[in-house]
Amino acid sequence: MNKSLLFKIMICLFVFGLCLYSYIEKQNELTSLKIDIPKIAKQINDLNEEIKKMQYEVDTFENPQYLMDLVRTPQFGHLKHPFVEEVLQLPEGVALFDEKENKIIYPQ
Repeated sequence: MNKSLLFKIMICLFVFGLCLYSYIEKQNELTSLKIDIPKIAKQINDLNEEIKKMQYEVDTFENPQYLMDLVRTPQFGHLKHPFVEEVLQLPEGVALFDEKENKIIYPQ
């Protein structure tokens, strides 16, 4: 009976140690993720700032006053303004492609 009790206690201690080890391993994983959160948040903030900077550059470049100044420079002097009759305007919602059926022939 003494050996049986000792064997049961050893199994219980082994299972307890295994559970404790898995719990500590999970805690270590959570801690490493918590450490990574500020780094990822900083990367996200940097990307958001870069997006804002690029959007500002696009808005500045597309500014009509800036485009008119570009037309006055010698490198763009050969460009001309189109006449109103030359400008093609499509109403909103009109498809820009031909709606013919494309018959696809599959090899057999």
